[in-house]
Amino acid sequence: MKLIIKAAAGAGLLALAACNSHTDAGDNVIANTENVADNMEDMADNMSNDAAADAVENQADAVRAAGENKADAVDNAVENAEAANKH
Repeated sequence: MKLIIKAAAGAGLLALAACNSHTDAGDNVIANTENVADNMEDMADNMSNDAAADAVENQADAVRAAGENKADAVDNAVENAEAANKH
């Protein structure tokens, strides 16, 4: 069941990533948070307590969402700096 959910979530993230491009700095933020979230999910897969595993997977989702928000903020800062340097 977890594998199906992960596959669906992965497909959703790929679709979202395709339409939401980031600057190089934003991409780095996304890559780092994806690595952290993937490690958390791997840890959850190895847990014998389903409730604890679900909690860790929820935290991994929160890490991904926070990473996306941070990447957006980084992108805005980069774009603002580039705009300021053009003047």
